[in-house]
Amino acid sequence: MSSQAIIFDLDGTLLDSLDDLGDSVNVVLKNKGFPTHSMESYRYFIGEGARMLLVRALPESQRNENTITECLEAFYQCYSKNWNMKTKPYAGVDSVLNELASREIKMAIFSNKPHEFVLQFVDEWLSNWKFDAILGQQDSLPRKPDPAGAFQISAQLKMRPEQFLYFGDSGTDMQTASAANMFPVGVLWGFRPLEELKKMGAKAVIEKPEEILQFLD
Repeated sequence: MSSQAIIFDLDGTLLDSLDDLGDSVNVVLKNKGFPTHSMESYRYFIGEGARMLLVRALPESQRNENTITECLEAFYQCYSKNWNMKTKPYAGVDSVLNELASREIKMAIFSNKPHEFVLQFVDEWLSNWKFDAILGQQDSLPRKPDPAGAFQISAQLKMRPEQFLYFGDSGTDMQTASAANMFPVGVLWGFRPLEELKKMGAKAVIEKPEEILQFLD
C-alpha cells in the first residue's frame, strides 16, 4: 500500500481511557440520583463526543436539555480532575509510534474529545512523538462521522485523502474514513466489536498495534 500518512483516533485506539471516562460519568449520575453503569456499557456510550456520552448514560426519562446540560458541565468538572487516574497507552502503541517516526510517516490524531482535552492527553502520554496535526472537537467543526475534520487534516498536511490510513476502534471512525475517501482500518483492542467495525465500513481489521506496520510494508 502506498499510504504516506496515518490518522489515529485517540480514545480506544492510542489510549485506554475507558475507566476514567466511565468513572467520571458515574460520579455525575450518582450525585444526581441516577443509576450508574458498568465499564462494559461505557464501551458503547463513548465515541460521539461528551454530550452524546451523557445522553446515552442518562435514563431515557431524563434526557431533556436542562438535565443534559447540567450533567455535561458536572462531567467536565469531574473529568478535568480525574482524566489521568487510570488512562494509559495501549500495550505496543509506543513501539509502533517509534517505528512510524523512524520511517518519517506523517501522523495525525483526530478525536471527538474536546480539543483542549486532546492536547492535554497528547502532552501527558504521547509527547515523545511528533504528530503533524492534532484535532479535537470544536464548535467550529462538526463531530465525526462528518469528514470535515479529516479533510482539514489532509489539507494541513498537504496530502490527498486517499493517501491516508485511518485507524479507529468504532463504527464512527470507519464512517468518517470512508466519507473522507481514506482507508479505514478497525482496531479490536479498543471499545467496539468486530461486527460494528465491519458493518460500518472497515476495509481491514487488526488485533494488535504492531499489525499497523503491515499496511506500510
